[in-house]
Amino acid sequence: MTKILAVDDIPQNLRLMEAVLTPNGFEVVTAGTGEDALLQVLKEKPDLVLLDIMLPGIDGYEVCRRLRADPKTSFLPVVMVTASGLPEKVKAIEAGADDFIAKPFDQPELLARVRSLLRVKTYHDETERQKAELAEWNTTLEQRVKEQVDELGRLGRLRRFLSPQIADLVMSQGGEALLNGHRREITVVFADLRGFTAFSETAEPEEALGVLRAYQTAMGEVIFHHEGTVEHFAGDGIMVFFNDPVEIAEPQLQAARMALAMQSRFADLQAGWKKRGYDLGLGIGIAVGYATLGRIGFEGRSDYGAIGMVVIQGSRLSSAAKAGEILMTNRVLAAIEEHVDAESAGELELKGFHQPVPAHRITALR
Repeated sequence: MTKILAVDDIPQNLRLMEAVLTPNGFEVVTAGTGEDALLQVLKEKPDLVLLDIMLPGIDGYEVCRRLRADPKTSFLPVVMVTASGLPEKVKAIEAGADDFIAKPFDQPELLARVRSLLRVKTYHDETERQKAELAEWNTTLEQRVKEQVDELGRLGRLRRFLSPQIADLVMSQGGEALLNGHRREITVVFADLRGFTAFSETAEPEEALGVLRAYQTAMGEVIFHHEGTVEHFAGDGIMVFFNDPVEIAEPQLQAARMALAMQSRFADLQAGWKKRGYDLGLGIGIAVGYATLGRIGFEGRSDYGAIGMVVIQGSRLSSAAKAGEILMTNRVLAAIEEHVDAESAGELELKGFHQPVPAHRITALR
């Protein structure tokens, strides 16, 4: 049974979480302080942590930072329970939280977020298992083969796991310094599936994994064709950015071209899925702004990523986009309005933004 650690210093809140989660098949263990939470993680080995921020002793931020600093719990999904607005949420993300939910929480939203992060953990555990098998295979190979692998061979293997731009950068002179961190204007594209949560709740795990593999393979081909840098594939969510690490002349236009190509390629997948009764769509958001980019992670496990409000804005636009929609900000439209047909999508209330955000819908490339 999937185990969840609920951390809150108010007993009524813990009882409420137990009342919501237990009937849905989750085993719930509880902690009332930050110190107790860390002990329970070691003792109970939960699959996910629901973590209140305001706790006696060390607060939720510090608990999350310590979990992220420990290799054994660095990928343990953590959902922060917040009571205020954007500053608290940003601080939660900076501390390492995977997601957050506001108090008083909505029960269906809590269940949906818990299930979504648990799916990601399942995929991560499978990846770790495969990585362990690969490490064992490499050890056996090293025992048989003493020859040094040449430069071209190493680059070829890197390209299997990294986007081509990052692979080339790692192999080039001076690339290591750039990976350590820099600031640049980038265009961010987020894409995720509409209806995937509902689909996953009724589909067999093999069906859901098959859909994800087909979707990620197809989108990966489109992304690499348009020379986008993949920040992550997280379940049904994809983040891509342009203008880093390789600077390009028209990153907003390249992002729009890729988004339209993704929708076109997705339509082919969608036609086949509809015959099987899968009701899935693709929503895309595009934003432009400055971000800090570089290596994110810890010794032995790191990614190349971007941090900044442009990332959050792109993600929120993607969440607001309906199936088949590509939403973009005013700044993106200003850069590409001579090249695309677009229409106003109104002022959107985006989660985490105090003011409505004017958005536009791309309909075609001229």
